[in-house]
Formats: sequence, C-alpha cells, structure tokens
Amino acid sequence: QVQLVESGGGLVQAGGSLRLSCAASGRTFSSYAMGWFRQAPGKEREFVAAISWNGGNTYYADSVKGRFTISRDNAKNTVYLRMNSLKPEDTAVYYCAAVQMRVVAPTRSYEYDYWGQGTQVTVSS
Repeated sequence: QVQLVESGGGLVQAGGSLRLSCAASGRTFSSYAMGWFRQAPGKEREFVAAISWNGGNTYYADSVKGRFTISRDNAKNTVYLRMNSLKPEDTAVYYCAAVQMRVVAPTRSYEYDYWGQGTQVTVSS
C-alpha cells in the first residue's frame, strides 16, 4: 500500500510556471511507476505524464509535451511535475497516481491502483 499527497498547486498567470510534488508513504516507492493526471470541470480525467520506476522512461500527453517535465527522487519518495508556459486550458485538479511492478508506466487511469487527493491549478489569462 502507498499513500500519495500532492502539493504545489495554485493560481498563476498564463505563461507562468509551477512545480507540483507528490509525496508517497511506504518503503517500496522505487518499485512504483508514477503518473500525473488532471481533471477540469465538466471533463473526464486525462493523462498528463508518467515515469517508470527508475525514472528511465517518461511519457507525456501531446498537449503538454515540451512544456511539462516529470521527474522523481526515490530517496525522497517524491515525484514532481514541472509545468512551464502554462495556459488557461491547463486549469484543472491535478492528481498523482501509482502502480507497482510495471516496467512501462501506464498512460490510462484505470491501470493505476493508488491516487492522491489532488491539487488545484488555476491559470488566468
């Protein structure tokens, strides 16, 4: 079992940056593939980025490629999402998710077993 707590959300102007963090409990964090998803009001949850257990492979939605960077620090049990050049359409609640023992980090939400409570990101125009 792992518990996930996101932080770092907030209000930012278009073109600005934020870094989200997701702190995980447990001693086996390094065995989990991690993902970030987001959900805007009235829309379905969508994939944003994912990273393999050792950080060797990363995956991004086309809408954030080149602007967002996912990374992890297994010594700190934390995964990050650096978001640059933010746009109003990036406004959403951002969730981190974890799944154990996956060589390739999934991009579909139903493949993840554990979820955080979410952190709000609001980008003003």
